[in-house]
Order: sequence, then structure tokens, then C-alpha cells
Amino acid sequence: LKLALIGQSIFGQEVYNKLRKEGHKVVGVFTVPDKNGQADPLALAAEKDGTPVFKFPRWRAKGKPIQEVVAAYKSVGAELNVLPFCTQFIPMDVIDCPKHGSIIYHPSILPRHRGASAINWTLIQGDKKAGFTIFWADDGLDTGPILLQRECDVGQNDTVDDLYNRFLFPEGIKAMVEAVHLIADGKAPRIPQPKEGATYEGIQKKENAEISWNQPAAALHNWIRGHDKVPGAWATIDGQVVTFYGSSLLDASVPAGQELAIKGASRPGLVTKNGLVVFGNDGKMVSAHPGKHEHGWNKFSKNCKCGIAIWKGILSNVAVIEDSTDFFKSGASSMHVVRMLEEIKQKYSGLQLQNEDVYMATKFADFIQMAVRKFRGEDKEEELVIDYISKNVNNMTVNMPYQCFINGHFINADDGKTYDTINPADGSIIASVSSASLADVDKAVAAAKEAFENGEWGRMNARERGRLMYRLADLMEEHQEELATIESIDSGAVYTLALKTHVGMSVQTFRYFAGWCDKIQGATIPINQARPNHNLTFTKKEPIGVCAIVIPWNYPLMMLAWKSAACLAAGNTLVLKPAQVTPLTSLKFAELSAKAGFPKGVINILPGSGGLVGQHLSEHPDVRKVGFTGSTPTGKQIMKSAATNLKKVSLELGGKSPLIIFNDCELDRAVKMGMGAVYFNKGENCIAAGRLFVEESIHDEFVRKVVEEIKKMKIGDPLDRSTDHGPQNHKAHLEKLLQYCETGVKEGATLVYGGRQVRRPGFFMEPTVFTDVEDHMYIAQEESFGPVMVISKFKNGDVDGVLRRANTTEYGLASGVFTKDISKALYISEKLEAGTVFINTYNKTDVAAPFGGFKQSGFGKDLGKLFSPSLISHLTVQINEETTLPVVQCV
Repeated sequence: LKLALIGQSIFGQEVYNKLRKEGHKVVGVFTVPDKNGQADPLALAAEKDGTPVFKFPRWRAKGKPIQEVVAAYKSVGAELNVLPFCTQFIPMDVIDCPKHGSIIYHPSILPRHRGASAINWTLIQGDKKAGFTIFWADDGLDTGPILLQRECDVGQNDTVDDLYNRFLFPEGIKAMVEAVHLIADGKAPRIPQPKEGATYEGIQKKENAEISWNQPAAALHNWIRGHDKVPGAWATIDGQVVTFYGSSLLDASVPAGQELAIKGASRPGLVTKNGLVVFGNDGKMVSAHPGKHEHGWNKFSKNCKCGIAIWKGILSNVAVIEDSTDFFKSGASSMHVVRMLEEIKQKYSGLQLQNEDVYMATKFADFIQMAVRKFRGEDKEEELVIDYISKNVNNMTVNMPYQCFINGHFINADDGKTYDTINPADGSIIASVSSASLADVDKAVAAAKEAFENGEWGRMNARERGRLMYRLADLMEEHQEELATIESIDSGAVYTLALKTHVGMSVQTFRYFAGWCDKIQGATIPINQARPNHNLTFTKKEPIGVCAIVIPWNYPLMMLAWKSAACLAAGNTLVLKPAQVTPLTSLKFAELSAKAGFPKGVINILPGSGGLVGQHLSEHPDVRKVGFTGSTPTGKQIMKSAATNLKKVSLELGGKSPLIIFNDCELDRAVKMGMGAVYFNKGENCIAAGRLFVEESIHDEFVRKVVEEIKKMKIGDPLDRSTDHGPQNHKAHLEKLLQYCETGVKEGATLVYGGRQVRRPGFFMEPTVFTDVEDHMYIAQEESFGPVMVISKFKNGDVDGVLRRANTTEYGLASGVFTKDISKALYISEKLEAGTVFINTYNKTDVAAPFGGFKQSGFGKDLGKLFSPSLISHLTVQINEETTLPVVQCV
């Protein structure tokens, strides 16, 4: 038969190998994506043989089949689907597609224990028989007709692993091959599942695995062994959650031991040399090993002779290794950490520890406890579950998370509310995104606070923090085309610009600040000593805690990077609210941060309303810093709210950046750069030249050349590589721009070009040019934040006059000057009231150069060297290398 294998794991790999050995042709393998760079065993085997391998994260979205996934499946032309170990939901379009249908393996004797935790429930319910079923796949309810079944006895102390390794794994592989033979020979039965004895129990999760002590000992034993390893049965002891393993019924007299009170148990447990003995309500006993509790391990850890031997070999100066023996206080160094981990790796091939594991568990008892948990898989990272919106666009499939990201999980908003995010190129709905509530803000802030104060992040050394940030930058670069595509369809950015600037500079920002992590230094301070005393005074630079970040919609990913990279490099945790209209790259970033290994709670993303989420963050008592980029009125409101607990604030607000063009400039360069200063990113650019002052003698020629160049610009689909000018970000903004142009015309400015919406679907506006703009006019004073060039002329040689006009604004973000006269350029740069002055260039920001403004453009700096004093206004001057410089003698 021509077979398609859909599944994963070593079980799937073995079924694949045996089916091929029996002469069947596997025409395609459909398995899960690589995890941490490692392919699934089934994928490895198939790739080695040259069998086509497909790695789909999911087959359905919102309950509907993903058509491109189904099409890829159909292309292999399978006659039978074999699902040996499949954790994904496969649509019926695929299940019913082959002429022989689909068969699937299930680890229970159906119809009993339908569901994903069948082996667990076999033991929890105390069944005397276990087994497996191969049945004709249905729509995921495990109710399809039975093809064959096998069963085995369940021993009194059998665990999930015992049953799987002894019977379910080896016999299951044989049975899968037998089932395929029966189908090939036309002898496969289809036996309807009986209704008698049918059960369906949900998947067992940690929160549901708490032990109820008011049961007979046999029931307690079944509960513990049924949850052995995953998810782990647990109870509360001394206020701590304690997980139990290795349960067995104890048929003997009550052993000697230290009493241990257990919450909910009518009788204390006993800590013995062989583990913890607990009692059922029938007075009978169960012996188990607590997986995480000091009392249970004080005795048990001493039985770990291998651990003692390794520690003793290194700490030769210590006579007896006690539970309280501290590795480093006993004389060990970082070199000894490497030695210990290598010895453990050599003796226990399945146990891989990291340096950080030792630094976090320096006492022997803690170290053994940690090592056993890791060996059992208790500390294994929980798999990130993401319900994507997938779209086939830009010659690729982009997978977009759409839920809130809180404490390492993608979850729906607490109240279930959503909103639609719109593609500005055609007005279509991209996705329905979770709209965070006040409860979600509280959850996210609590998670960030816990991660900062008590989590792994707060204990992590600076260099390890930098390593995570470098890894995240690498993942962003690896996914740069997907990120740029999402940015383009969600914000309207031209794809090529999104690739270079929106994403490219985001990657650079994370790499830059990753390098700062272990270079943030304090200083020693010589003080006046009060003799005879001598004192050492020094400063430390420490993270401040939870930071709230609220970003705008013009550069969704880049603004996230500018704000969050510095925050993380300093060791803070963050809660970020993306702009309501552009949430998708922020949520994709959250996914990549989890894959990079950032601990839970460090990064939290809350899409939704600025008035609700942003406001609550700015006034939240547990938030210690707010970083905001957006409008000046909103910035003022944030400052008021931040006063509730005097949190730190940095604001990057509106701008009306002047660009002065003198008649001694290189005119063609000034035209090109001037257009970029206005039309870059469709004019949706905080430092865009809001007003151009052009010297009288070149004014008319400058305007003529600008209009000529505008007519050459291609307006259209932002995903088209040849497009120069994409759509405005959203409909309301387009309408605001059109009103802005109407106001300019009414006030008497001359509309030379544009000012209209482009006649095509989407929110496109023509690049626009106004001349004869007087200083009192609305368009001379207020920011358009769009593709509107506002030109005013000034008299030849009137340097001080044009400076006064340029500074007659409440904003002070950026500015520019074009002239070949370096003395004039430096004079202008000193007099312009702006945070950045561009000379013979524009828009040339860099991650190493501080960025920000003053007056009503805000305060505080993004980018550049960390922790500059916040009360100092920085001036950044950029001079293009082609500027003609006079010879200067420096004395």
C-alpha cells in the first residue's frame, strides 16, 4: 500500500521502519515542527530515507481545515493514513481522503478511557487489564470502528512507564503493522464500538492532580501511580506543593519515622529511610517518594551514593557530605562545576545539567532534589501551545498568534472579548485578536513582578541574560521574512522597508543591548573621610522592576525593540501594550521570546485598548516605569497617572521637525533626502520633516523637482517589491489626513500636488505638496503624521530669521539642514531646539545613537549607551560624510 504516516515520537519511527521493511511504500510523513532545532525521531528516519516530510504546526485553525495544509497532504497520493502516535487534530478532509481511510493507535481497550490520558486513567481507576486499540479514525472522539485490540494484566505496582515499556510500545508497533497487512489483504474488520462500558475522561493536568486523602490506601496508590512523572500527583506540606512518585502498597507493620503533617490528611505521614509513608482512611499504608520537599529528602538524599561520591571527589577537604554542605562555601570553583556536570553526564547519559543548575542549588540536598526532578522530567519545559491564524501570503505561510501572552502562555482575554485587526491595503480582516481586560493587566503585572522578584530571571547573571537576548535576535533574523510580511499586512509598511528597517533595525537593537548586559557598571566615589575612619563608597546600577511599555502603530516591531531591549538588558521585566491596530508582530515576538528560552513572566504582551490597558498600566502600583511613544496629549495623561506611585516615565511624543534647505546645498541630494524626510514610511514617521524651509532663490526649482519625482513613485500593494508608497495605517488616520489637507487649502496654502485618496481599495493617499505656507497656519504648526510636504520659503541669507521660524513650535524631536558651509551647519545645529540634527542627510538613526526630544516632544532617551542621567538633554548631531569640510587647525 501507499501509506501516509501522521504522527511523531520513537513509536512513530519504529512503525515507519517496520512498515517499509514489510514492503509498504510510505509516500509522505506528516509530523510536528522541529523543537529547539531538533527534528522529531519520525522525521529523522524519513529524511534519512528521502521520504517526503511535512512539518505542520497544526492542520486546523478555528475548527476549519487549513487549505494549503490539506493540499500538501493530498499531493502525496496516499491509499491509507496510518496514525501511530498523533497528538494533532486531523481534519476529516484528510481522515476520509484515502480510499482505505485512516487507522489510529489508542492506548486503551476502547470504548473504555477514551481521551488523551488513557494510560493514566487505566491505573487511576484500578483496572486489572490494560491494552490498546487500533481503530478506524473518526473526528477525534475515539469512537470509530475497532480493527483490532490487545490486552495485558496490570500489576499491583505497575506505573505508566511499566505498562508502556513492557506492552503498549513493543506490542503496539507489531499490531500497527499487522493492521496494515489486514487492510492490504482486504481482511480488516470494522467492529462498531459498544456503548456498554464507554467512558471519556479529560486529559490530566497538574492543577487537577491534587491528592484527596479521604480514600482507601489502594485508591491513593492508584492516584499517585496513575499520575507518575506526568503530570505528578501532589499535596501541600508546610505551605509547599509536593509531588509524589514511586508509589507502592505497603503490607507490613508501621515503620519507624519522623511524623510529617500533610494538609487534608487525617493522619500525619512518616518520613522513613525508604521514603514517605502515608495512610488511607482504611488505615492501610502507601509508600511514596516526595519529589520536592525538604523533609522528604533529608533522609532520601543520603542514599544517592553516586552524588555523594562525586561531591566527595571534588570537595576532598570535607570529611562528610551533609545535606547542608554548600558546594562553593566548601571551596569549589566554577572549574569544579564543569567537572561535576561532566562526571554526571558520563554516569547518567539521560541527565543533562547546566552550570546554572548548580548555581541555583548549591547545597547538597537541594542539588540532589533538583537532579532527580530533572532526571524524572518534572522540570521539563512545558510545551508552548499556540492557536495560530495562518495565511498564505507573500509566497509563504505566515503563522500569527492572536491571543494575549501572559506568564509564558497564549490565552484568551479574561472576559473573552476580541476585536478585528485590518489589512490597510484592502480593508480586509486579518484576524480577530484578544482584547485584554483590566483583569488581564493585573495578571500580567503580577507575573512580571513574580518573575522579577522570585523567578529565574531575577537570579540570572547578566551574561546569561545577554545570551538569551542574542538568541532572540537570531530567531528574529531567522523569521525576518515572516515578521516583515506580518508587519506589512498589519501596518501597511512597504515590504522591502519592513524587511530592512522595521525588522532589520529590531534585530540590530536586540544585539546591541545584548552586548550591554554585562557592561552596566557602577563607580567608586572618593569621599571626605572622617578620620580616623576610612570608608568605601560605591554605586550600583540595578533594575527597577516591572516596566510598562506602550508603543505606537507606525513601527510596531521596531518600537517594541527600542523600548524592550534596553529594559531586558538591565534586568527588568515588562508588560507591553502594542497599538490596538497593529498587534500581530508583537504577538509573534512573544512566541519567539518563549522559543528563545526567556523565563515565564519576563515578557508579557497585551493587545487591546489604550484607554483601558494603557491607562491601567500607567496607574498600576506595581509598575515602576512607563515607557510611551505616541501623541503628546496621551503622554500628558500618562504623566498624571504615573504620579499615583511616582513611577519613572519616559516619553517620545509628537514632532514638527523643521528641515532648512539653503541655496548652497547640493540641490538634487536635498530633493532626494527631503522627499525621504517627508514620505519615508508613508509619512508615518515621528521624526518626519513636518515643515521645509527653502531659501528663496532655489524654492521654485526645488518644488518642481519634488513634483517630478513624486510622479515617478509607484503607489500600490506593499508586498510588491517595486512599490514605493503603501497605504496609510488605518482608515481613521487616512480621514484625518484628508481633513488636514482641506484645512491647509482653506487657510490659503497652495496645494501643488496630491491631497486626495487614491482610487483603489485600501487606505491609500497621494503624496502631497503644499507651498506658500505661512507661520500662523494650522499645517505650519501641527504634525500631519502622513505624506504631506509643507514648504515655506525664506529670504536669501536670512539665517537667524529662518532659525527663529524653525524654533517657533512646541515640539523639539528632530531637525535638519542642507548646506555645504560647515560653519553655517554647526551654527544651525547649535541653535535648533531639537534632540537630533541631521546635516546633509535625514532619517539616519542608529542603535548606538541616543534618540529623543524635549519640550512637548517628551523626555528620556531610547537607544545608545544605557542609563544616561535622565535630567540631561542630549543633542545628537549627524554629519554626512560627503559634506565639504574646511581645514580646521585644532589647538
